[in-house]
Amino acid sequence: MDLFSIGEMVIDFIPGTEPGSYIRNAGGAPANVAIAVARNGLSAGFCGRVGDDDFGLFLTATLRENNVKILCNELTNKAITTMAFVTLDKNGERSFTFARKPGADMFLEQSDILIMDIENSTIIHAGSCSLSKEPIASTVPFVLKQGHNKGKLISFDVNYRNLIWDNNIQNAEAKLFEILPYVDLLKISEEEAAMVGGESNISCLMRDYHITLVVETLGAKGAKCFWNSDCLFSPPWGDIVVDTTGAGDAFWGGFLSKLILDGVDKPEKLNKTIISDAMRFGNVAGGLCVQKKGAVSSLPVRKDIERYLSM
Repeated sequence: MDLFSIGEMVIDFIPGTEPGSYIRNAGGAPANVAIAVARNGLSAGFCGRVGDDDFGLFLTATLRENNVKILCNELTNKAITTMAFVTLDKNGERSFTFARKPGADMFLEQSDILIMDIENSTIIHAGSCSLSKEPIASTVPFVLKQGHNKGKLISFDVNYRNLIWDNNIQNAEAKLFEILPYVDLLKISEEEAAMVGGESNISCLMRDYHITLVVETLGAKGAKCFWNSDCLFSPPWGDIVVDTTGAGDAFWGGFLSKLILDGVDKPEKLNKTIISDAMRFGNVAGGLCVQKKGAVSSLPVRKDIERYLSM
């Protein structure tokens, strides 16, 4: 596999056309990234728990429809499939309300992991939401450590959600710093930079934890990539914004896809040209994603991204 993604897959309820109405969509950042990679013509697998309910069946069907290998086939009856209700403001910016007390995504255990899947992957990807509750909070670091020890590229998205962490950002920061020694490729948003000491501390963070690169997404302002002593800026693409849900996942899925397409499977294969190309690829992917409602339903395919890049 090109990508092994682990974490949450949830139901995103996005606002419908009638006041107070919601439309069911597949979501969850690690699953979104896996689908984004698959839509770019690469092989991706997703490892996560969903409930033994209609929503869980819908999510597993979504993975199959998008050619994502399901790495944890058993549906859990310990909780219903996790749900996120999305609120959009007048600019298309979203906020979330979660139904996760508990949610099915929390019940992924180490015994669910096949080491062979890690060994057969190029990039291992995860995000911080899965670090908030046990048993998945122990499972994800286990997978990242295994991948790191086996020489895989480790990707991590901070993806902080206040309600997921019970309004305790200090706990989220502590869990983040525990897994940083395994991470090669770190994604943060402009708002999340404070969790790692601010943008001015990124170079020190990279040195102390041996992180190869850090990408800071800036929303409508584009993205920055910190690599070696360079700070590479990539401007935004597109000016139509309907719904920003999934935009960061589209960007990161595009970024990782372009690295794979350019033959990157180890940190030393990175160079400035490859990184800059991946940033542009990701920005176009994110720009296309925000033009429609929903996360998975808005993730672009490779031919569309490349068509706009060639213009």
